[in-house]
Amino acid sequence: MLPIMRRKPPTIASALSVLALSVALTSLTAMSQAVAAAGKKTITAVMHSDLRVIDPGFTTAYITRDHGYMVYDTLLATDSSFKIQPQMADWKVSDDKLTYTFTLRDGLKWHDGQPVTAEDCVASLKRWGRNDAMGQKLMDFTASLDVIDARSFALKLKEPYGLVLESIGKPSSYTPFMMPKRLAETPAGQQIKEQIGSGPFKFVQAEFQPGVKAVYEKNTDYVPRKEPPSWTSGGKMVKVDRVEWITMPDAQTAVNALQSGDIDFMENLPFDLLPVLEANKDIKIDVLNKFGFQTLGRMNFLYPPFDNVKVRRAAFLAMKQKDVLDALVGNEKYQKTCGAIFVCGTPLETDVGAESLVKGNGMAEAKKLLAESGYDGTPVVVMAPGDVVTLKAQPIVAAQLLRDAGFKVDLQATDWQTVVTRRASQKPPKEGGWNMFFTNWVAADVSNPIANASVSGRGKNGGWFGWAEDARIEELRDKFARSGSADEQKKIAAEIQKQAYEQVIYIPLGQYTIPSGWRKSLTGVVDGPATPVFWNIDKSE
Repeated sequence: MLPIMRRKPPTIASALSVLALSVALTSLTAMSQAVAAAGKKTITAVMHSDLRVIDPGFTTAYITRDHGYMVYDTLLATDSSFKIQPQMADWKVSDDKLTYTFTLRDGLKWHDGQPVTAEDCVASLKRWGRNDAMGQKLMDFTASLDVIDARSFALKLKEPYGLVLESIGKPSSYTPFMMPKRLAETPAGQQIKEQIGSGPFKFVQAEFQPGVKAVYEKNTDYVPRKEPPSWTSGGKMVKVDRVEWITMPDAQTAVNALQSGDIDFMENLPFDLLPVLEANKDIKIDVLNKFGFQTLGRMNFLYPPFDNVKVRRAAFLAMKQKDVLDALVGNEKYQKTCGAIFVCGTPLETDVGAESLVKGNGMAEAKKLLAESGYDGTPVVVMAPGDVVTLKAQPIVAAQLLRDAGFKVDLQATDWQTVVTRRASQKPPKEGGWNMFFTNWVAADVSNPIANASVSGRGKNGGWFGWAEDARIEELRDKFARSGSADEQKKIAAEIQKQAYEQVIYIPLGQYTIPSGWRKSLTGVVDGPATPVFWNIDKSE
C-alpha cells in the first residue's frame, strides 16, 4: 500500500483560497454569459496548472512559458519541419560564420506603446543567456552582442558555433522572450515587476487572481506575420477578444465543466476519464504535443544524503520506469519506457547505462549499495504536488521505491506552484529546502546535450535546480557544441549519458503523451512542442 502523504493543517489563507475557488467555479457560467452579452468573444481554458510565477525568465515551469507566449514574442521561432524561421527579426550570417546580424521587422510595439528597439532585444538575450542551458552555452561562444542601430544588432562569436539560430529560436523553456530593456535588466534572482511584452495578447493585471484565474485580452496593435502559423512560428493572428485561464485543481470538476460547455478547453485530460469524453460528440480530443514528455526525478546535490554519489546511485538503482508510468498514465497508447536521456526516437538515442531503469531489476543492488554508502538515515524530503494530473504519481511511487531500498522518506504534500518556487531555494531541507522533486520536460527541451538543462554540470554557476556540478560533462558538452559531425555528436552524447548515469545527474523515468480536449465550437487549434497557444483559434457562438 502506498503511504499517506503528510499534510499540514489548513490555514486561514488556504481556506480563503478554497472559498475563492468555489466562488469562481459556481459563477463561471454567469461570467461567461455576461462577457458574451458584452459582445466579447472569449475562450475559457483550464490549463495544466495554476499560474502564480509570471516571469518567464525566472522559472522553466511550462505554465509560465505558456503565459510568456501570450504576452511576449520571440526573435526567431521553430516551425513544424524543425526549421528556424524569422519572427520578430530576420538575420544574415557573415562568410566566416562569426557574425550574425539581426534586423527587427516593422510594426513592433510594446504594450505600453513604445517601439521595440535593438537595445531591448540585446538586453533580453543577455538575461536569457544567464539562465537557459542553450543560452549559457551560446554566451560561452559569444565575443560580443552589440547594438548597431535602433532596429539591428550583431552577435559576434569567438569561433564558429552551429547552434546560434537553434538556440535563439528554441520553442520551450527557457524561451528567449523579448521584453523592454528596463525589465530585462532586472537583477539576477529577482522577478520582473511588469508584464509588458510585444506579443499577441495583453495580460490583464487588474483581473489576475492567483489560484482563481488569469485573463488576457487581444493586443489590437499587434501586427502578425503573413505566413500561416506553424508551431511557434508564422502569423499569430488573434481571432477572439479575450482568453481566461480558470483554475480547477480537481480533474473531475474540469471534465464536467468541459462537457457542460462552461469551459471551452482543457489542456490535460485525465487518462481514466478519457472513455467518457470520447463518447461526447461535442468534444474534440487530440495530442497537441506529438513528441511528448520525458518525466524525471532530480536530486539536490548541495546537502545530504544526495551529496554522496553512492547514495544517489542507490536511489537510481531503486527506480523502475514502468511502475512510475503505470501510475502516471496507465495506458500503453500514451506511455513508453525509455532509457535514453536525449529521448527515444531521436538521432542521439542510446541505452547506455539504462538497464536497471528500463528493466526495473536494480533493487537488490540498490539495497547493497545504500548499506555500503554510509547513509545515516537522513530523511529524504520529497516534494509531492497534488494539483497537477501529470505530476501526482511520480513522487508517491518513487517514495515507496526509495523506502523499499532502505531510505527514510519525508513525502511533503504541496501544490505545483509551491514546488516551482521552493525548488529554487538553496536552503537546507530543515530550513525549507528539499532533497528531491519530479517534473516533466517536453522532448524538444531535452533532445540534445546543449538544450537539456537537467544534464548540465554547471553547479551553482548557472546550473539547473539541484545544482549538479560535473566538469567532465561540461567538457563533453563543449565538445558536442564544437562538433560538426553527426556520428561524432552521437558518440559524445553516449559518453555524456554514461557519465550522467554513473554520477546520477538526474533520473529519466520514461516518456508519455497526454491528450487535450476542447469544445468543437473552437477551430484552428495549433499543435507543436510548446502548446497550448491561443492565437489562430476561433470560436463560434
